[in-house]
Amino acid sequence: MESEDAYYLEQVTLDDDDDDDEDFEYAEVDVPDDDEEVDENGEDDEDLEQALATIKAKEEQVGGSPPRPDETPRPAVSRRPEVIDDFIRHVLLKLGMTETLDMFQREWYRLSGEGKLSEADLSTVPDIYLRNQQLAEDLRHMRVELGRMQDVAHKAKSTWDKFRKERDFHKMHHKRVVQEKNKLIVDLKRLKTHYSNYEPMLQMMRTKYETAMKEKMLMKLERDRLASKVGSLEAQLRTSDDLDPSGMHQHMDTTKTGGPKKIRGAKLPMDSRDNPHLETTYAQPKVERWGLTKTNPAHSGPISSIALHPSKPIVATASDDSTWKMWSLNSAELIMSGDGHKGWLSGIDFAPSGRQLATSAEDGTVKIWDFEKSRCVQTLMEHTQAIWSLAYMTDSSEFLASASMDHTAKLWDLTTGRCRQTFRGHVDAINSICFQPFSNNICTGSGDKTVSLWDCRSGLCIQTFYGHKNAINSVNFSLQGDTIVSADADGTCRIWDVRRVAEICAVAAGRHPCNSAVFDPSGKAVAAACDDAVIRCFDAQQGTLLQSMSGHTDAVQCCVFAADSSMLVSGGSDMTFRTWS
Repeated sequence: MESEDAYYLEQVTLDDDDDDDEDFEYAEVDVPDDDEEVDENGEDDEDLEQALATIKAKEEQVGGSPPRPDETPRPAVSRRPEVIDDFIRHVLLKLGMTETLDMFQREWYRLSGEGKLSEADLSTVPDIYLRNQQLAEDLRHMRVELGRMQDVAHKAKSTWDKFRKERDFHKMHHKRVVQEKNKLIVDLKRLKTHYSNYEPMLQMMRTKYETAMKEKMLMKLERDRLASKVGSLEAQLRTSDDLDPSGMHQHMDTTKTGGPKKIRGAKLPMDSRDNPHLETTYAQPKVERWGLTKTNPAHSGPISSIALHPSKPIVATASDDSTWKMWSLNSAELIMSGDGHKGWLSGIDFAPSGRQLATSAEDGTVKIWDFEKSRCVQTLMEHTQAIWSLAYMTDSSEFLASASMDHTAKLWDLTTGRCRQTFRGHVDAINSICFQPFSNNICTGSGDKTVSLWDCRSGLCIQTFYGHKNAINSVNFSLQGDTIVSADADGTCRIWDVRRVAEICAVAAGRHPCNSAVFDPSGKAVAAACDDAVIRCFDAQQGTLLQSMSGHTDAVQCCVFAADSSMLVSGGSDMTFRTWS
């Protein structure tokens, strides 16, 4: 760069005429005095300090405040862009193309002088390297930003996956909570309905208790009155006998001849009779393939017991609504119904002849219903509390057994309507009773966790089976009479060998109570009605689960196999009976 103070030397020749200044015309120059005013506005001349202040003010108006001593500007090198022709010249010189350069310069200046080149042709050449460097720098920054955004997106994706898993977990938990809540609501409604019946029941029991106590007191007064009357009569007889000895013989003769005749009842069958089922071979039903075939609404309350007619496709149901009904299995049509008990019904059974039906109930009575007469023909009432179960003798319609909450079981002679034998020994309510096929033995299951065999002739306990850990709800014999199945409130079914007096196997039917358990006709399969609305079928020897049949909407209370093993009929708390095949 050239300095602003550069100078140069020039040779000059001075003529002699230059020294002659005679011909030069001089003019007068007016020099103002110090005291004269020069300005047109009439202002005085400024002194040095005012001039400096004025210059400083003008500099501040134009360029701001002057630079501070510590802000001395530093030199910087800037590259000015080249024009197009210089760029072409540099390229040709770099390549050593001098002739081409000469030709280019001639033609370039000729066209430029003629004005044929536009302003765009004469403009500067863009610095492509600088532009590339700027673009590369932008690209690098964009790549860094892209990588950072990818990391952020990856973290956001992982966070989103985590939130989605938590959402699915909470949704599943919410569904489970809703299901449990709905189930609890249903259970609460059922409990409220169930407990709402307790108050009138307690009131009724209180009324019955007060009535019974009044009757007891009246009977005690009547007994005392009769005892005093008998004492006075005996005293009169002794007095008359002392006075007239012949009256004694007359009284004795009257007693022998005029006394009431003793009513003789039916005789129990012989103990040595044969069981025809021992010689008959039954095919085991394919319960693994069974399913629900028909649902029949039957009562306005839970069904507590069910029985099949011995020879016809007819089923009888007993319910908590104090009624029993008889239905056709084929068409599900109502054939007959009856009511007369004063409480819920607990048991029902057909007579082996198929002409009568027996029912037991909460009122402690057993009623015998005759189909020909279409009415109740007998009422047996010697139990002091509710009856839980009853059963006819397998080969005789003259004898019936009942089990009660009063810790006793009774054998009834239906020809006389009287109790033939009372079986005592259990220390809790007897919940189930059945006859051993073609024998004079009965089997009972009690709340004291034992299963007992009784002899109908002597009324004594033959054998007791121990093993259950909770109250027994059901006992049943196989048709062959050699095995017993018992079910308890823990949901356990136990199968017993009568001849060896030993347990064959124990089957856990679930966590809910098992209400009933029955053998199929072959004695190889067992069906258990459970409180969780499921019927489970097991192998009687191995105890393996064969089938679980679901269909009831509430607890299954009872079930029974058809005589030909073609179906299973069940009744439950959902007020329906259902057929499975």
